[in-house]
Amino acid sequence: MSARSNPDLSGKVAVVTGATRGAGRAIAVELGAAGATVFVAGRTTRTQQSEIGRSETIEETAELVDAAGGKGIAVRCDLTNPSDVDALAARIDRLDIFIDNAWGGENLVEWGKFWEHDLDKQLHMWRNGVETHLVALHKLMPILIRSDDGLVVEVTDGEDGEAYFVNLSYDAVKSSVRRFGEVLAKDLKDHPNVTAVAATPGFLRSEQMLEGFGVTEANWRDAIEKVPDYALSETPHYLGRGLAHLAADKDRKRFAGQCLSSWKLKREYGFTDLDGSQPDWGHWWDDVVKPRMAGATVNADPEKYR
Repeated sequence: MSARSNPDLSGKVAVVTGATRGAGRAIAVELGAAGATVFVAGRTTRTQQSEIGRSETIEETAELVDAAGGKGIAVRCDLTNPSDVDALAARIDRLDIFIDNAWGGENLVEWGKFWEHDLDKQLHMWRNGVETHLVALHKLMPILIRSDDGLVVEVTDGEDGEAYFVNLSYDAVKSSVRRFGEVLAKDLKDHPNVTAVAATPGFLRSEQMLEGFGVTEANWRDAIEKVPDYALSETPHYLGRGLAHLAADKDRKRFAGQCLSSWKLKREYGFTDLDGSQPDWGHWWDDVVKPRMAGATVNADPEKYR
């Protein structure tokens, strides 16, 4: 596959957990656009809403996968419940791509000092954001390792452990998931047919982020006045396209154990976001955000980083 060709995942079977909205939904759609059959796993359906209380459903995601050219299969699955994941696994005869993306912490994040927060919320975040990944891995990895060309991706936040994220509990959740990608690569040493990585988006324009800034995808730039760094934001499809390219890359073993950001994947495969741009949050972070945090005055044109 050349660096800028469209990925071809025809005949591949994928599972995306946490696929109701955000990065999970977009990843499922982009895998479908490349021709994959995608099992869309999440808690909110048209008849049953999760504790998050949002309106997006797994059925909608499966329909978007179909519309993109793949085959979407919606499976309601509470990943904190091992029996639910057993039921999901029982429906899968073959698995080539496993995107371990469960989160469910949207309503649990608090800013500031950990000891000033609601402890039950922080423990719930750990259960939703970490235990779900462990349950899914335990139930689905035995199927994935039977693939001739398998890929498991632990979706997290943050490229490495250098930056401090939000608070102690949030940072611990995302750092743990990032570490899973690294350790899985070691556990798979006797299974050279399967590659394990972690992956992260940049500054995301998910449904919740857009709503939080009081904008939509159509007018997202209006948020830049309040949050200048949002000029380097990206849609969830940006990471989705990167992971579709990764899944189609026969030489992807070179990335085993790494945390691959949307911008690193872009530099490797040359794809664009939905609007044709190529936001590079990593370069912006290094050139602008970090110096600013250190007290420097930095004037940079965001468009040069897109």
